[in-house]
Amino acid sequence: MWRAEQRRRGRPRALACAAVVLAAAGHAALAQLPVEPLVNEPALPAHPGPHWVWVNDVVFDYMADGRAYLIDADAGKFRGMLSTGYGYVGVVPARTSDVLYSPETYFARGTRGARTDVVTLYDPKTLSPAGEVPIPPKRAAIMPMVNASVLTDDERFLLIYNFTPAQSVSVVDTKSRRFVGELDTAGCALVYPTGPRSFFSICADGSLLKVGIDEQGKATGSAHTGKLIDAENDPVTEKGVRSGDTYWFVSFKGQVLPLKVAAGEISAGPRWWLTSAQERRQWRPGGLQHLAIHRSTHELYAIMHQGGEGTHKDPGNEVWVFDTATGARTRKITLASPAGSIQVTEDDKPLLLATFIGSHNLEVYDARSGKHLRTVPDIGLTPTTMLLP
Repeated sequence: MWRAEQRRRGRPRALACAAVVLAAAGHAALAQLPVEPLVNEPALPAHPGPHWVWVNDVVFDYMADGRAYLIDADAGKFRGMLSTGYGYVGVVPARTSDVLYSPETYFARGTRGARTDVVTLYDPKTLSPAGEVPIPPKRAAIMPMVNASVLTDDERFLLIYNFTPAQSVSVVDTKSRRFVGELDTAGCALVYPTGPRSFFSICADGSLLKVGIDEQGKATGSAHTGKLIDAENDPVTEKGVRSGDTYWFVSFKGQVLPLKVAAGEISAGPRWWLTSAQERRQWRPGGLQHLAIHRSTHELYAIMHQGGEGTHKDPGNEVWVFDTATGARTRKITLASPAGSIQVTEDDKPLLLATFIGSHNLEVYDARSGKHLRTVPDIGLTPTTMLLP
């Protein structure tokens, strides 16, 4: 009994001694670690090479912490990141000036409190904030869509889609760096530029709303087209891509709708199918950003999967490539892993870039041969849309 009591009394002392020994050993081990040198990374190029890409991440598990990642697809390396706030939709790179535009939302208490919406202006060489423009707290915090925030063709105005659920467009003058007004687009969503002072939005009834603006960013007028989209039987997705004066949209079932925009007018071109009548029974387009276009070769890329009605958001294991002049399919690319978003670089040796919101990787392919070149791992938590700098 006495020995048992002595053992119990001795345990705290033994544990304390052991803790001291371990702490000393740990301190000695830490003392032996070499000091890591500080590395000053060189400034990034204001306008990166053709194979760099911005990958937007809505961070679906924690939507207060949106991000955008800059990736060098040739080197397969991460080059930088923007921290972009709540319900993030995407960065808007400028082509004619050294600035990145990022419509963002913040709350006074992190996840609650007074809401503030701003357009943050980032220096593309350092990725540091260089300024901000307050905008009305109406910015659409939706699943990322490329045409939620865009620049006019001459990059004079930044147009931001609002949804409260009333629909409108906020206008920011990039020259004066001021919010200059709000344009009513009731019943119509998103923003598709059609020139330096005009855009259209897609309306629920299948028409398009054409909007013109003046040098101050104020509306000069608006008008609806006829019903160009079969909104009841086979609506198009909002994920159209543009080449010159033509937007290419694809319906849920896989019919291509070319929309020609010129001199403030919009007209539909001849429709054609991604699939043959037999393929149509089991193959459909789908994904979060399921179309891409290579402008110089006039090739349309589409993510395809096997599925039926209601699968227009599903990822696919193949990308089909089409000649937009003839509607003919020129090749199929089998993907290394399912993709929900694609982008094609614009140079003469194009890369096909693919990612999926359920993955953490960016897959890189030769866009012509379809060869899988590399995987860039650990790209954020829920990568969504991609934009070329």
